[in-house]
Amino acid sequence: MSDEPKTPLASATGPMGERGTITATLRDATGNPGALGLMAFGMTTVLLNVHNAGLIPLSGIILAMGIFYGGLAQVIAGIMEWKKNSTFGMTAFLSYGFFWLSFVGIFALPKWIGTADLDLGATSTALGYYLAVWGLFTVLMFVGTLRINRSLQTVFLSLTILFFLLALGEWTGNETITKIAGWEGIFVGLSAIYGSIAQVWNELYGRVVLPLGPYKKS
Repeated sequence: MSDEPKTPLASATGPMGERGTITATLRDATGNPGALGLMAFGMTTVLLNVHNAGLIPLSGIILAMGIFYGGLAQVIAGIMEWKKNSTFGMTAFLSYGFFWLSFVGIFALPKWIGTADLDLGATSTALGYYLAVWGLFTVLMFVGTLRINRSLQTVFLSLTILFFLLALGEWTGNETITKIAGWEGIFVGLSAIYGSIAQVWNELYGRVVLPLGPYKKS
């Protein structure tokens, strides 16, 4: 075996912003975790915002979905993105995975630890700030999507709007704002589902079945 360094043939950016160097001797044969992460985020977001839109009550079904799919599945996807050398994908999926786990904890922990009768629950003002901080994080991540594709730009921009609408709804106590946010949140979830299934179908069929609008250098 030669001791000469291998010469990179090209560089590539994947659907979740991962950057890798392609050589003649190395090929990444692992699956794309972005599809799992986006589907987990999308389906859980749709379900929660069906509640925010006033169509169903908040129940154990939504909280369980938040723990096991929106939460744990995205954490797994984020760890896999780290293995794929995707800083963006790792940061996004791990952060939103733990968002879902913390969100469920806000409602469930007081009962789980036996403090439901104490004044330890989240006030509307505090919950509004919680959502606003996540809106700030999302708008910063949205800037990163400008170097990836249109599909992710749609997800992150609409998610930014969702967080700030929900925060405004908590601060004002205006149920109409929360319901509007719910319908907007359904769109957020569906756009994430689109991004996920587009990656699955495009890979399976070996061609663009559903376009993602990849970033192109000028």
